Amino acid sequence: MQRWRGLEELPSGWGRCVVTIGVFDGVHRGHQALIGRTVELAKQRNLPSVVLTFDPHPSEVLRPGSHPAQLTTLRRKAELVEELGVDVFAVLPFTLELSRLTADEFVHEVLVDRLHVAAVVVGENFTFGHKAAGNVRLLTELGRRFGFATYGAELQGDAVPNGEPVEITFSSTYVRSCIDAGDVTAAAAALGRPHRLEGIVVRGDGRGRDLGYPTANLSTPRFAAVPADGVYAAWFVRAADPGKKLASAVSVGSNPTFSGRERTVEAFVLDVEEDFYGQHVALDFVSRLRDQIRFTSVPDLVAQIDDDVARTRAILR
Repeated sequence: MQRWRGLEELPSGWGRCVVTIGVFDGVHRGHQALIGRTVELAKQRNLPSVVLTFDPHPSEVLRPGSHPAQLTTLRRKAELVEELGVDVFAVLPFTLELSRLTADEFVHEVLVDRLHVAAVVVGENFTFGHKAAGNVRLLTELGRRFGFATYGAELQGDAVPNGEPVEITFSSTYVRSCIDAGDVTAAAAALGRPHRLEGIVVRGDGRGRDLGYPTANLSTPRFAAVPADGVYAAWFVRAADPGKKLASAVSVGSNPTFSGRERTVEAFVLDVEEDFYGQHVALDFVSRLRDQIRFTSVPDLVAQIDDDVARTRAILR
């Protein structure tokens, strides 16, 4: 898969293509359907498929300080898109200048003049142009004028968050709300995989080692979507060895037993004696075990951790 940042990286002699446009944070099942349709249409037309996304998130440029919790890093987003068979992952830097393009200007300057689109695939709620004035209906009209087809798709489907099939509207906002509530099972049902939190392992206070459970403490990206405080069963994945998943019990919170104030993410990796300091790692959250609890004694805390680890082992077996 080719990866571009800015349309200046288009190769010379670039022909026509089939493109889908969006932030695609999370690359959830709705996004996967859009991207899959894009790849399918591109193959039918013998053209390259392009995912056109934006960085930074438009909200941070238009309303500084309002950046939503980030479900996927840009690197992770590219990996997921590549797995779906896309030919080009194109990142368009989102700037105030770009935001001021009218809907007509965006279509003409970006889609027609630069990308030479033959077809565009978007979600039914897609908006574009200055003040989000453009929608699927306008895109369709502009497509007729400029000679490309427009395909609008519903972002709905069945998910099984709690063992019972339910119809949900797939959206990044929905996934964020699940994660914010600690419902990583529902988030995984919408994503089609466990929610992943990435970070660099940093030095902690060493308290876990003193308790017999040394942890890897993650420093996470600024806008990362961190699950609600609690204890979780998760897979621990090292960037240096992405094919190997290690079972881990993860604590998210401020260590109330020790009157902690700073919110941390700490992973105890089962059956592995290794110092992960400085490594880039990821946590794939599988199941929530319990809330954070303030214990009256250290022995009570250790007994609870014993149980957490046993439950994690059973869940991830």
